[in-house]
Amino acid sequence: MGKRLKQQKRGAASPRYLSPSHRYKADLKYRDYDDIEQTGVLTGKVVEFIDDPGRSALLMKVKYDNNEVGLLLAPEGIAVGDDVDAGVQGRIKLGSVLPLYRIPDGAYIFNLERNPGDGGTMVKVAGSYANIVAKEGKIVYVKLPSKKTILLSSECRAQIGVIAGGGRLESPMLKAGVNHYKKKAQNRLWPVVRGVHQAAYNHPHGGKQHHVGKPTTVARSAPPGSKVGHIAARQTGRKKGKRTVEK
Repeated sequence: MGKRLKQQKRGAASPRYLSPSHRYKADLKYRDYDDIEQTGVLTGKVVEFIDDPGRSALLMKVKYDNNEVGLLLAPEGIAVGDDVDAGVQGRIKLGSVLPLYRIPDGAYIFNLERNPGDGGTMVKVAGSYANIVAKEGKIVYVKLPSKKTILLSSECRAQIGVIAGGGRLESPMLKAGVNHYKKKAQNRLWPVVRGVHQAAYNHPHGGKQHHVGKPTTVARSAPPGSKVGHIAARQTGRKKGKRTVEK
């Protein structure tokens, strides 16, 4: 028998689980790639800093020479009135937006593009940064915060520096109320209750015990309300049989 699960209610887009878009300050992306190629370089000045509840990092408002105003992630050490460059011919300085082939090896970068012109999709959390390991022709080796090294096109853009706001997780929450308001500002669902702690009529894993009490393997053709646990698992439990060693 299927249950009315919370993930089903969230997927139905009920008002309780909607994330209101008006709370977010900006859809953060770089300027159009074609414009930067045509202009060569744009110099802007940091006007102010903006706290966006939709992200952990701080934003900075930049006013460029052509009177265009844009938003970028703020690096550590930048201040109001500092200059920021964007373009192929930009200077190598804090917060500038440059293609990877213009950035020296070993430099700290963030707000990295996965594909040239996508506007920046990686390394955008407060306090994070990536490193340029090496370059081979049009391929650049970049070490991510996860210690994984990936290959990117040299045309991909990134900002120079470390994102401001590092160390935000070092201070403990101390009580659940603080975390409640933190998640509310981020439009995040909290707390997330495990199925074994719910009632039996709310979840297939629920009941009086603090364990499921039955196998959690579920068929792939199971109805949505019961499709939780090990879905279409190849095998469960301990592997049986003797180990054989080839001579």
